[in-house]
Amino acid sequence: MPRFILKRLAVAIPVLLGVTFVVFAMMSLTGGDPARMMLGEDASAAEIAALRGEMGLNDPFLQRYARYLLLALRGDLGVSWSSGLPVAREVFTRLPVTFRLAVLSTLLAVTVGISAGVFSAVRRYSFWDGLATVIAMMSLTMPGFWLALLLVLFFSVYLGWLPPSGLYGPLYYILPVISISAASTAAIARTTRSGMLEVISQDYIRTVRARGMPETGVILRHALKNALIPIITVTGIQFAVVLGGAVVNEQVFALPGL
Repeated sequence: MPRFILKRLAVAIPVLLGVTFVVFAMMSLTGGDPARMMLGEDASAAEIAALRGEMGLNDPFLQRYARYLLLALRGDLGVSWSSGLPVAREVFTRLPVTFRLAVLSTLLAVTVGISAGVFSAVRRYSFWDGLATVIAMMSLTMPGFWLALLLVLFFSVYLGWLPPSGLYGPLYYILPVISISAASTAAIARTTRSGMLEVISQDYIRTVRARGMPETGVILRHALKNALIPIITVTGIQFAVVLGGAVVNEQVFALPGL
């Protein structure tokens, strides 16, 4: 296991370098002058040229990329154009809120998704299975920010049950977590249903039932346990998806995250 983990980490290094190179190249090829954007259209040519020299924008592309990598490895991500503060400080100040939202959303998605998937598999082709499938498809196709707006409109504006924005207590997490976790809940539920249907049809499940074990024990102790491998894989992927979705939904709920 340690060798496998080290091997995966070693493979991740060139991938990260490739991603940073591509993104850096795309930003360089998109055009526009960052110095002019920072100083505004009324800035003189001399002021723009001085700022370009200060920022190192006149250097060759590879030299700028190498300087960026070296500074990033030291934790220096530059200065924010909007706030004038170091980017690293801004990120690490706001990261706990985004990470907390992602963790809570993943926990909700796992709890509801696995429960719904098991329920649908046990009652295959029933009305409740069809209803769960329809809700899952709607959750997968509906944009998270749109669901967030609907939740605010219904629970905050019409009913007045939950706060619409800000972060001043536990209640302020409810709507963001629901909107962020919706798509992941549906994905985990569909994966759980597929895995459970495959396991339930196995011979050893029929053997366990023939021995007189209660259906609840068959499902939870044997079927679900052996169907967890794809569910765990999907959950890991969905955590990354949720982490990215949290950044978008934070704008809707005016949360102090990334």
